[in-house]
Amino acid sequence: MNSALPNKQAPSPDELAAHLRAAVGALVRSTRTVDRLAPIPAAVLDLLDVRGPMTTADLAASRGVRHQTMAATVKELTDAGFLAVGADPDDARKKILTLTTAGKSAIDADRRQRVSALAEALDAALDEDDRRVMAHALHLIDRVTATVAEARPSPTGGNEPLTGAW
Repeated sequence: MNSALPNKQAPSPDELAAHLRAAVGALVRSTRTVDRLAPIPAAVLDLLDVRGPMTTADLAASRGVRHQTMAATVKELTDAGFLAVGADPDDARKKILTLTTAGKSAIDADRRQRVSALAEALDAALDEDDRRVMAHALHLIDRVTATVAEARPSPTGGNEPLTGAW
């Protein structure tokens, strides 16, 4: 199954960037088909899991949406038992959102499903040599990601992705 690329001139950075963006997007979309949570609620649960308790305003800013839009998602997740609302110890006018045990379980289950789907695909599509090449490519992708994060901080002020580990 080894699918080594023929020895030819390296693609330009623009060509590589376009192909990488398309390939990663397709990979993410294909693994999301096993998710139980809808993408927007999953992103909110993921943010709270990765970054910790936040206000609705913080979540809205992190996702680049209006406060009212995020408030509807927060209500849905709270009603489902995935979020708990508590008082902000620094400002009684604000409410802090935290994941409940059910919310943590739900986001973790989706992550496990995605990893399982990927592992099955890797096992079916790649031999041992291909998996070594993939491991090296992932190291290179991590380096590129770090370089992008250093050059272009996220809109939330940090360098974290808008959605975290899957």
